[in-house]
Amino acid sequence: MRQEPIEFEERVVEISRVAKVVKGGRRFSFSALVVVGDRAGLIGFGNGKAQEVPEAIGKASRAAKKNFVQINLVDGRTIAHEVIGTFGAAKVIMRPAAPGTGVIAGGAVRAVLESLGIRDILTKCIGTRNSHAAVRATLQGLTQLDALDVRGGTKG
Repeated sequence: MRQEPIEFEERVVEISRVAKVVKGGRRFSFSALVVVGDRAGLIGFGNGKAQEVPEAIGKASRAAKKNFVQINLVDGRTIAHEVIGTFGAAKVIMRPAAPGTGVIAGGAVRAVLESLGIRDILTKCIGTRNSHAAVRATLQGLTQLDALDVRGGTKG
């Protein structure tokens, strides 16, 4: 039985130009951070480095599609309870919100939540707003949601 291909939304979170100093001067390359999601609870992120921007984005996208995580959403629009995700110095606090609130989040966190399909949530990024750390902290917090069942008991 053949399944229809899932439509993924690809979001470029950050592109940075990095320089390597060599004998003849500087060599520039590009680093890209991409988030890929299906807007229905499936999300992945990846980094890519290359000499050109489109190549870096392509590499990051392929890397993102290799490490998907499934997140359970409440009514397909918000999270079940408040969670705090941490990664390094980054700390992201996420709270469920009432219908119609929208995604109250900044840059990298917003990209993750919208690609995931969350429509109502309140967030606050504390410690550092580094894009890589914010994306990882957001995903780390969202994976905590899977530890609890919708009925309130623990899985397993």
